[in-house]
Amino acid sequence: MAKARKKTQKPADRTPDEWRHDILDAVMVHVPFDGWSGKSLAEALKDLNLDPGIARLAFPDGIREIVEAYLKRVDRQMMAALEGIDPESLSIRQRIACAVKTRLELHQDQRPLVERTVAYLALPFNADLSLCSLWRTSDLIWRWAGDTATDYNHYSKRAILSAVYSSTLLYWLNDESVAAADTWGFLDRRIENVMQFEKLKARLRKAAEKMPNLARELGRLRYGE
Repeated sequence: MAKARKKTQKPADRTPDEWRHDILDAVMVHVPFDGWSGKSLAEALKDLNLDPGIARLAFPDGIREIVEAYLKRVDRQMMAALEGIDPESLSIRQRIACAVKTRLELHQDQRPLVERTVAYLALPFNADLSLCSLWRTSDLIWRWAGDTATDYNHYSKRAILSAVYSSTLLYWLNDESVAAADTWGFLDRRIENVMQFEKLKARLRKAAEKMPNLARELGRLRYGE
């Protein structure tokens, strides 16, 4: 007797968002072995017994869009984890350290997945996706930390945090210390470096305010005031 074929699922069975969620979950299972690739997607569709056409409807841009969905999901998970923490009870440096640590701890049992993601984002043609996702994460952290700057500080804070987070992530990927203690020490040192730099900027700004206006002084010399 011939074995009955498993019924292929159809678009009408689920909503597009549900398909996106399921496809992402299924692809993530294969990423540690095959990376963010067409092979991982193909294996995921086999696992779901899903027609490739449905995947194209759910993610028109293919793997790249699936990676973006994964990064946005982790952002949402980070913010959900931070909801139980009152940022007002922490200093600014503690808020940033807490948020970055929370983000990395979401990946505690997923290092191979994170390694593959970093490798994918490091490809030259994914530079824009890498920068946008890094900026989005940094922006979410600063907003949670209470930042309301709208001038150049808005951009400089996010650029600096992007550098702090990315360097800490790379350190964490190679950290074999107990409970990632070395990573948290590295993170604290990076934040301390930033704080010292900000203090230096503030001192220079104050010093500049006390300096005489060069144009005004030259004008006085010219007109003999």
